[in-house]
Amino acid sequence: MLRPALLPEGFRDRLPPEAEAVATLLRTVLDTVAAHGYARVQPPLAEREAELGRFVDMPSTTRLFRVVDPLTGDGLALRPDITAQVARIAATRLAGQPRPLRLAYGGATVRARGSELDPARERTQAGAELIGDDGIEAAVEVIRVAVEALRACGLEDVTVELALPDLVGRLAAGPWPVADPAAVARALDGKDRGALAGLGASAYAALLDATGPADEALARLRELSPADPVADLVERAGELCAALGLAAVRIDPTERHGFEYQSWLGFSLFGAAAGTPLRQEVGRGGTYGIRHGDGSREPAVGFSLYVDPLAEAGLGVSLRRRVFLPLGTPPEVGARLRAAGDATVAALSPLDTAERLGCTHRWNGREVAG
Repeated sequence: MLRPALLPEGFRDRLPPEAEAVATLLRTVLDTVAAHGYARVQPPLAEREAELGRFVDMPSTTRLFRVVDPLTGDGLALRPDITAQVARIAATRLAGQPRPLRLAYGGATVRARGSELDPARERTQAGAELIGDDGIEAAVEVIRVAVEALRACGLEDVTVELALPDLVGRLAAGPWPVADPAAVARALDGKDRGALAGLGASAYAALLDATGPADEALARLRELSPADPVADLVERAGELCAALGLAAVRIDPTERHGFEYQSWLGFSLFGAAAGTPLRQEVGRGGTYGIRHGDGSREPAVGFSLYVDPLAEAGLGVSLRRRVFLPLGTPPEVGARLRAAGDATVAALSPLDTAERLGCTHRWNGREVAG
C-alpha cells in the first residue's frame, strides 16, 4: 500500500463537498460587499518581509511565515492577514483616488503558528476596507455589511462584540495614571483583580464589570465618570450602538487580543449554524490608521471574515441536483439541465450508475427522476 502523504502541521486538504463550500462562501461574501460598492483588489500571497505591515501599526511577530526569495535572497513573508496589503495598495497605487475608498478582498492567508482554538496555519479570509473615514457612519456601514455577508452565508443569530482597544491607554495617560500601563493591560487580559491591586490599579477592575450587553455595559462605563477624552470615547461607542440598531451587541472594554493596530474601535463577530453556536469568532474588524510616505496618517475602518469555520459548520454546501445522464443521452439534454441550474454527470461506460457516481437524480429518457 502507498504510504499516505503527510502534510505539515496546521495544513490540510479540503475534500468534496467542503472545498466547494469554501469557494461558494467566499463568492457570497464578495458578492455581498460588491453590492455595497466595494471594488475587489487581489494582492500577492507573498511580500518582502520588511514591507508587510509597514503601512499599518501591525507588529511583526512570530505570526509571519518567512521564506527566502530564490531570485534575490531577500526575506519574504507569506501574508498572515490581507488588511495590511490593502492598506499598502491604498497608500501607494490608489493614493490619488477620491476618498472614501471602498475595497474588498478574498484569498488564502498563512501564519507561522496556529492557536489552541484554531490550530490551522492556512485560512481563507474575505473582507472589506473603507479608507478615508473612521467615524460613526463609516463604522456603522462596515459592521452592517459584515453582518449582512454572514447572514447571506447562512449564519444565524449574528452577535457583534465591541472592544475599545485604546481605552486603557487613554485612562493611564489621563485620569487613572499608573506606572506600567502594559502590565495593567495584561492583568485585564487575565481578568486578574489581584494583579491589578498589586500594580496600584484597583480602579481598573471596574472595567471588568462593564462587560456585557451594550446597554448595561455603557451604563457602567458612564458611571465611572472618567475625564475627557475617555468620556468622549464611551459616548462614541454609545452613538455607534444606537445607530447600529442591532439587538445582539455586546461590549468588552478590556478586550485587546487581535486588535494590535486598531484605534478607538474593534469588533468581533459570532454566530450560530443550524441553531448551534460556532466555537470561535467568525470575523473581526475595527478602525485603524494607514501610514503614508509623507508621514501622514489616513483613517480607515474594515472587517475580515473567516470562511473556513463557516464551511466546517456545514454552510455553503451546494443544494443543486446532481443528475446522472445514462449512455446515449443527447448532449442538448445535459445543456438544458445545466442551464436550469442542475449539475450533470455523464456515464462513460455501462458500469456507471447514478448511485456509483453520487448522483441525487437521473435522466430516465423523458424527465429527471429522483
